[in-house]
Amino acid sequence: MTTLSRRDVLAMTAAAAAAGVSGRALAAAPSGQLTWAVHVSLSPTWFDPADTQALITPFMVLYALHDGVVKPMPGKLYTPSLAESWTVSEDSLTYEFVLRDGVKFHNGDPVTAEDVKFSFERYRGASDKLMKDRVASIETPDPRHVRFKLKNPWPDFLTFYSTASGAGWVVPKKYVEKVGDDGFRKHPIGAGPYKFVSYNPGVELVLEANENYWRKVPAVKRVVMKVITDETTRLASLKAGEVDIAYSIRGELAEELQKMPELTLKGVVTQASNWIYFPEQWDPKSPWHDVRVRQAANLALDRDGMNKALFLGFCKITNSIVPDTYEHYWQPPPAVFDRDKAKKLLAEAGFPNGFDAGTFWCDASYSNIGEVALDQFAQVGIRAKLNPVERAGFLTAFGGKQYTKGILRAASGAFGNAATRLASFTIKGGAYVYGSYPDIDELYPQQAVELDPKKRYAILEKMQRMVYEKSVYAPLWLLAFLNGVGPRVGESSFGKIAGMPYTAPFEDITLKA
Repeated sequence: MTTLSRRDVLAMTAAAAAAGVSGRALAAAPSGQLTWAVHVSLSPTWFDPADTQALITPFMVLYALHDGVVKPMPGKLYTPSLAESWTVSEDSLTYEFVLRDGVKFHNGDPVTAEDVKFSFERYRGASDKLMKDRVASIETPDPRHVRFKLKNPWPDFLTFYSTASGAGWVVPKKYVEKVGDDGFRKHPIGAGPYKFVSYNPGVELVLEANENYWRKVPAVKRVVMKVITDETTRLASLKAGEVDIAYSIRGELAEELQKMPELTLKGVVTQASNWIYFPEQWDPKSPWHDVRVRQAANLALDRDGMNKALFLGFCKITNSIVPDTYEHYWQPPPAVFDRDKAKKLLAEAGFPNGFDAGTFWCDASYSNIGEVALDQFAQVGIRAKLNPVERAGFLTAFGGKQYTKGILRAASGAFGNAATRLASFTIKGGAYVYGSYPDIDELYPQQAVELDPKKRYAILEKMQRMVYEKSVYAPLWLLAFLNGVGPRVGESSFGKIAGMPYTAPFEDITLKA
């Protein structure tokens, strides 16, 4: 929890005035254009914070178009943004945020407490019910003050509100009520460093600098996010100077990029855990119901070899779906690669010749992971057929509980802590939970109200240990996001926000002089 003293608040207010008003007055006008080659098709749902799921992908766009009350920024996870400060009452039941004076949305409307309240109440993404069930009321005594009153003390309120969801990212109430949700996605209005210009589905998103952005005036006038889903084509476009930044360049293409003196390979080890999920494990008739089969799948994976072949060894293998940078992380035993033991476990489970596992579903942009994983599964007798699905469709189906048969590659780079990750992917009712274990479920509400940090960690450690022992997943690694940067880029903003795979903050990105 973060509680700011009066001295802190005054100092931050003065700093904001200096960096905001004076900074805008002295800054040069934005100029030039930078073009991104984006590795997935951009979905209009990512233009609206209300639809944000427990994933990092939407923040590729949100950090440009919108702004949050508090959000992760360089050097700090909980950074005052639209709020210049906040305080927490001694009984931990009231969180009060003080908004910056004079901040406006792209259409000129002021950012007010009513907009903050509206954005929270409108939020329908990951953990919306979990959050709203814990909030007793939201008070807006004046345009610059917002007061959240909780039903009971909740140590994770700020984590869920500011980092693990889109509930704290603010949209203009009057505009949304006027145009509706569909109208908002067609022409989003935010308070971020860039304004919406145009969107051509499957082709590109065009943004223009917001010269009134409170933090600083963006240096680059126009940002173009061009959809190029083929990796070879992305690299070719970067080499030809058609784009300036290319997301997701891996394997042999990354090696090729490294050898080009005019281009730069930017690798960012993210908080994006990758894992293989077995949604059939709760079906008594499925082979995956037997923990020995799930253990065998874990033993079949040569994670080190996959990492070197696909990501030049940049990924970090932790053997957990919870990132090791998260608060309350528990480090499980190292992952083991042992094909002979995997075959033995399959035989003991009644599958000496292996079995047909059906379909392996995956986000098409990471079909290479699926291909290698399936090859390694096949070597111990687990046979499946790869079915890559374009990312927006995959995430919709995954969250819609449509992948009840087969196995799938899952991932999440969302900000948060151990509790937020378990809430979305492990605990009954979670956005991406196809089944759960009652002995793990019953511990979640206990940790949620435990105010003693040591006791709370003990509960969360026990939960993570149980997930490991049950082999609920086959964790792969923390993804290394490898990208190409062209010669026109000064500051790319890769790696400035800890755990963020994409370029952010956008207002810090520059062209070379």
